[in-house]
Amino acid sequence: MRTRPSRAVSMLVTSVIVTGLLIPAVAAQPSGDEAAPGPEVAGPAVVEFSDIPAEPPVQPPPPAARELFGADCATTIEGSQVTAHCHNAYPETDLVSLHVECDRWWDLDGDGAAVAVGPTGPDGHPGRPRKEVRAAWVSHRRA
Repeated sequence: MRTRPSRAVSMLVTSVIVTGLLIPAVAAQPSGDEAAPGPEVAGPAVVEFSDIPAEPPVQPPPPAARELFGADCATTIEGSQVTAHCHNAYPETDLVSLHVECDRWWDLDGDGAAVAVGPTGPDGHPGRPRKEVRAAWVSHRRA
């Protein structure tokens, strides 16, 4: 198993590389009162070790199992008929809506009404434009 370098080491190495790239540009500037043509070049980068944290920040804990949510939905397109089949494997009720985008510019896209899919409940939601279907998807929200 490879060891992962700390963030402080990574930042130090990056600052050394950036400084090495900037030094030739600063040395190439003309001396005297005349201004150099082109964009202004900043001086070498300075890294204060007190600004680099010794440890990476604490990551938030992963979400609890009770926060899992959302029915598993699959859309079927046959000609101009669209159907979404959803199955909710979680204890909370999921409100699902079928959205259909029509291929023709003059055909009205459809946003279906929200339908409640209870725990372990399979459900089907039909939708249909007049002509061809460009895309279909399902949106979810908590009941």
